[in-house]
Amino acid sequence: MKAFELHEARSVEDAVALLGKYNASAKIIAGGSDLLGMMKDQITGPSLPYPEHLVDVSAIPEFATINRVSDGLRVGAGVTLADLEASSDVNAAWSLLAQAAASAASPLIRNFGTLGGNINQRPRCWYFRGTQFNDCYKRGGDFCFAVTGKNAYHAIIGGELCYFVHPSDTATALVAMNASAKLAGPDGQRTVPFEEYFVGPREDVLRENVLKPGEVLVEVLIPTPPANTRSAWIKVKSRQVYDFAVASVAVAFTEENGTWKDGRIVLGGVAPKPYRATGVEEALQGKSITDNIDNAVQRLTSAARPMSDNAYKVTLAEALIKQAILKALA
Repeated sequence: MKAFELHEARSVEDAVALLGKYNASAKIIAGGSDLLGMMKDQITGPSLPYPEHLVDVSAIPEFATINRVSDGLRVGAGVTLADLEASSDVNAAWSLLAQAAASAASPLIRNFGTLGGNINQRPRCWYFRGTQFNDCYKRGGDFCFAVTGKNAYHAIIGGELCYFVHPSDTATALVAMNASAKLAGPDGQRTVPFEEYFVGPREDVLRENVLKPGEVLVEVLIPTPPANTRSAWIKVKSRQVYDFAVASVAVAFTEENGTWKDGRIVLGGVAPKPYRATGVEEALQGKSITDNIDNAVQRLTSAARPMSDNAYKVTLAEALIKQAILKALA
């Protein structure tokens, strides 16, 4: 690993100031499980410089808090995945997030990996992470090696240019829960729904989220679920130990006498950002769930554009949606 300077931020304002001072040469660090791995492997490119300054936000008090409030739950970006998994407040009404956090990484990594880090982690694409693929679009090059190479774990929806899949389990759950991100930067604070937080390659191939230079994810805001909300989380991995999702699904919906009233179905592991299956939601709206689920999940086929090695993901995603909805109803 190359040398770098570590700066300890004592407040959100301090972190923003340090990012502004060092600009593109600075990165936020808390648990560091993703960032330090990239630095050790020296993953760089024309638009991916090696960080010379790391701004440590782990000592900022509000980053590590979980608070129930009148309209929902507020979770600091520095809360560890293990704390999310164990929190009685999170499990009380927002267990979807706890389940997603529990499925991420390994127990060791969950003990220091944070919610903010899991949400904002970089792609796990083997071409992006491979030292020999400097021309990768995501690193500032002009080619996606997945198009002509091995692509069994790449995107089946929303690719173009770059076909990575978003690796975050918690992000998938947060979109399903209609959560929002509280950001702080040089221009003050702003709140962005997670459905609008992630950026695909069609919008900007070099970024995965809407964070501007100098901005920090401070807090996650999750509304109180409506009455009669059902939810479920399912994740499929290529091995049963520590691994990223081949495909995952988070569902959160309201129903009455078996009829779908309103809700969200969000897939992970299939697109460059958590993919909301609105076509499936629309096919279930106001209808008997069990009578219409088989036809509804087939709506996913029209949105999918599988590559040479990953057409299996279409069938897998359809099966997971059905399984998760029926699990939530059980």
